[in-house]
Amino acid sequence: MGHPGPQIRGPKRTLRLIGDAFLWTAAIAGLICIALVIAAQIFNVSLIMFKTGSMSPTIPAGSVALMQEISASEVKSGDIITVDRPGDLPVTHRVISVEPIDNGQWRVEMKGDANVQPDPLPYDVVEVRQTMGHLPDLATVIVSLGSPWVLGGMTLGAAGLVTWAFWPRSQRTGTKG
Repeated sequence: MGHPGPQIRGPKRTLRLIGDAFLWTAAIAGLICIALVIAAQIFNVSLIMFKTGSMSPTIPAGSVALMQEISASEVKSGDIITVDRPGDLPVTHRVISVEPIDNGQWRVEMKGDANVQPDPLPYDVVEVRQTMGHLPDLATVIVSLGSPWVLGGMTLGAAGLVTWAFWPRSQRTGTKG
């Protein structure tokens, strides 16, 4: 009966197990990212980062919210929605009134929870993004991942893992007697 192959022992075995764990983790993270992108397309969801505190304390600055695109006809007073503004950043506030106008459009008045006054003008919309939930302080983490130093470190780490994974290994031959 032949020997099943070389046995790796000691520090080399530990390093190999750690490397394998990192590779499996990276592969699973990649699959999760692909699944999330597909789910986002199928369920029409996206993420939005909050730079200001106009929705505090409900949604503090630095939060990330999960948003789903819906028809404006589904919006109710009290909902937290995001409307796009041509030539400007989108705004996310609480709906204080909604009424149909014409051609499938709805007029929505909104106010930030931390604001004293409602938004100066109503928004005429067909579709909006409704807040499904949020995570405080996640925007800070996401923004920091965009740092050149972090991106460079992740690139070097990934290159090191790929190099390590495909580096030729010496094969010991022989059998134990």
